[in-house]
Amino acid sequence: MTAPLTGRKMAIFSVYVVNKAGGLIYQYDNYVPRAEVEKTFSFPLDLVLKIHDEKAVVSFGQRDGIRVGHAVLSINGVDVNGKHTAEGKEILEYLKDPANYPVSIRFGRPRLTSNEKLMLASMFHSLFAIGSQLSPEVGSSGIEMLETDMFKLHCFQTLTGIKFIVLADPRQSGIDALLRKIYEIYSDFALKNPFYSLEMPIRCELFDQNLKSALEVAEKAGTFGPGS
Repeated sequence: MTAPLTGRKMAIFSVYVVNKAGGLIYQYDNYVPRAEVEKTFSFPLDLVLKIHDEKAVVSFGQRDGIRVGHAVLSINGVDVNGKHTAEGKEILEYLKDPANYPVSIRFGRPRLTSNEKLMLASMFHSLFAIGSQLSPEVGSSGIEMLETDMFKLHCFQTLTGIKFIVLADPRQSGIDALLRKIYEIYSDFALKNPFYSLEMPIRCELFDQNLKSALEVAEKAGTFGPGS
């Protein structure tokens, strides 16, 4: 049974476009819900931090909404740079010095880096292929939807192997129609752009503008048309 989704707006979170080789050629974060907590601490810090994936994250101790796995996002109102402060100091070393207290630290879920997004797109491309191979029938479409308690991942693959992926609130309807609308926008404003090369990253202002408009229409309506 999934948890109730109270207190959250219906939303389309992000859009990914993956080429037939599994490379991420476009990504747009439309709405990223943030669960962030900022607190002022005195010395010594009553949380245990460690470096994980080049970020300072909580490994032990939970309080006031701060959870294990949350990363340090800012110190004294200034965003950090991975495992370093804005001034280039190691966060763990900085927080060991009593002279730096009291200190205000903002914690939250670690943000995905560009490299992590590239890696995840490639991983989904592989899972999509595995889904096709596991099918008891020939010609399976591959993975079209993955569902969690917090979001659904919807995927539409064209005949040429381009994958359009939308992450949305589980209650958001009309995603099938939205995916086809995004494909239409891709055909009109990327493929017909004389400066665009197939399989390469999409950098086209008209594509961006029309995609954002389509997402806005879909969110306001709660649907984009028939289908889900």
